Amino acid sequence: MSEPVIASMAEVRSHLADVLERARRDETPTIITRRGKEEAIVIDIHEYQRLRRLADRVEESWLNTRADESESEGVEGSVSLEEMAALLRAHHG
Repeated sequence: MSEPVIASMAEVRSHLADVLERARRDETPTIITRRGKEEAIVIDIHEYQRLRRLADRVEESWLNTRADESESEGVEGSVSLEEMAALLRAHHG
């Protein structure tokens, strides 16, 4: 992936086809700015899908690690869903 091009919203609006082609063909992202502030980025759809898969794998790994940690700590002090519902009903009357 190439270094991103930085372009204003007005520039992107005027040259959207070029921005899309650059993302697809050259794998060059375009960072879109508005009033000098970075707002969004245009990337190729395949790169977006790759990043989503990566993010999903990282999230799944993180959740599995948390579940393993919870399991290793045991169930002492934990309550069932039914017990929690009863406690909430009692507390909120």
